[in-house]
Amino acid sequence: MLQAIKVWLFRWYYSFISFWAWRRGSRKIAHRGLTISTGSTPLRARLYANEQGATKPLIVYFHGGGWVIGNLANYQPVCQELSNSTGHSVIAIEYRLAPEHPFPAAPDDCLAATRNLATRAGELAPCNGRLVIAGDSAGANLATCTCLDIDGGARESIVGELLIYPATDHYTAGFGSYLEKAGSQALTAGLMHWFWDTYLADLPAEAPAAQRAFPQRSGELASLPPTFLVTAENDPLRDEGKAYARQLQQGGVPVSHHHFHSADHGFACSEGPTADFRLLMAKITAWLEQLK
Repeated sequence: MLQAIKVWLFRWYYSFISFWAWRRGSRKIAHRGLTISTGSTPLRARLYANEQGATKPLIVYFHGGGWVIGNLANYQPVCQELSNSTGHSVIAIEYRLAPEHPFPAAPDDCLAATRNLATRAGELAPCNGRLVIAGDSAGANLATCTCLDIDGGARESIVGELLIYPATDHYTAGFGSYLEKAGSQALTAGLMHWFWDTYLADLPAEAPAAQRAFPQRSGELASLPPTFLVTAENDPLRDEGKAYARQLQQGGVPVSHHHFHSADHGFACSEGPTADFRLLMAKITAWLEQLK
């Protein structure tokens, strides 16, 4: 019961701060709801169609929120701004959340949705049929896990991944920013511990079945597409994000890494259209324009 109340409160609070941060700042472009077939559980999605995107890849966006909170409504302003700023069409996916649906429900949903969109993107939105897989925080974790898991023709359709302060390993991995940035910002180390524990449920981080959740431990990083990766200074996830960028570069993956030296975790999605957010949109737009 206490767990259920805690989850409800965090979800309510996350919705409130998202609404408040964006109440006056976002551009209200049209969107429509979709249902993405996955072969088991149909997934809700929102399409932000941009006619300028007819010759560009479709951005598939997985929202953040620690695999526990966050939803399509929270991320509507972000996806609207992303579509407006870049000229790309965007589809945001509503994957299943823990604790109701612990790991591996979320990565299974994201993988299934991406496979579906790889064959249907051109039917659903103005795009060139290619995909950029994107997300922030837990959603960035799901984005890169999807790129690692996907195979066949669907893999060929992915031309890039966009990772905003990604979670790439368990909190026991020993990254210094979990201590240095343990508190004094919205995402604390303690909250990140709770997110991971809720997401994995009773599955130990060392269990073979859990390794899929930790892209930093993958032996297939060289298979990843060109990557745009963002880190924020005031963030327990700062050091693992930087380390992931280095690992990808060492594996031969083209990486565009951008560190925001005074930003908090959440600056890209939960603080509204700040100067850092505008700068991020400009950097994303420039990166997308040079993708082949």
